[in-house]
Amino acid sequence: MAKLSTAELIDQFKELSLIELSDFVKAFEETFEVTAAAPAAVAVAAPAAGGGDDAGAAEEKDAFDVVLTAVGDKKIQVIKEVRALTNLGLGEAKALVDEAPKTVLEGAKKEDAEKAKEVLEAAGATVELK
Repeated sequence: MAKLSTAELIDQFKELSLIELSDFVKAFEETFEVTAAAPAAVAVAAPAAGGGDDAGAAEEKDAFDVVLTAVGDKKIQVIKEVRALTNLGLGEAKALVDEAPKTVLEGAKKEDAEKAKEVLEAAGATVELK
């Protein structure tokens, strides 16, 4: 079997549906005994580490809360995405989705918050960044 480059692997993943990709990640985690989820504590601790220029900090916000405002018609898919973003169990993720509007991530970096918003909206949810 020919070895695939990183770019070729990414192209292959782009062709998968979210469910297929989720199944792949689970199989990968089980096979290699790893976890693909990033720890949320890093995103929460980052804003407190600032200091320096207060005028620049007041102009551009660097920590965002991702708020699930409405679930939409694909509730199960939204629950799966909430689980992937937060490392919550099935019951906890379902409760969070059922209680919308509810904060999914707190104090996330701008890039992480925008990515989470994109993923949740792709699943059919309505999301706000605060």
